[in-house]
Amino acid sequence: MSEYTYKHPHPAITTDCVVFGYDGVKLNVLLIERGGEPFKGAWAFPGGFLNIDEDAPDGARRELAEETGLHIEHIEQLGAFTAPHRDPRERVISIAYFTLVRTSDVQAGDDAASAQWFPLNKLPDLAFDHKLIYEKALERLSHFIKLRTGEFVSADFSYEEMDAIYYATLTR
Repeated sequence: MSEYTYKHPHPAITTDCVVFGYDGVKLNVLLIERGGEPFKGAWAFPGGFLNIDEDAPDGARRELAEETGLHIEHIEQLGAFTAPHRDPRERVISIAYFTLVRTSDVQAGDDAASAQWFPLNKLPDLAFDHKLIYEKALERLSHFIKLRTGEFVSADFSYEEMDAIYYATLTR
């Protein structure tokens, strides 16, 4: 690995995963309870700092697996969240991803104190700028389902289930 030296200060990069889960009745979102500062005890999306030798999608999948035990192949890039003070530790840019799966058991690991599915209409307050990330992910999910695009809009869900999920994105 190369040695990196920079003349100018530079930001850290994290990834966050918004995982929507359908349980056959309602649409949920996967959150972790933070086990450490900042925002210890607050709920957030699974995520964390990118390793120097990995690309962002791999980092997002790794963090998701470490913090929840959930292994997901396909994720869609949602966008970069770059507000200068979004993280009190330092200048952090987050690349957020989202996906849709069937809910399954999750198990907290790494620096997550717990991991849990929440119905869209019962979300707790979220750490960092994760409320903004959530709103953008929900909007994008609704758009993907409406247009029946994206790799995760597949044979995994029936037409009736996709309609129910789409309705949930509009009415939460």
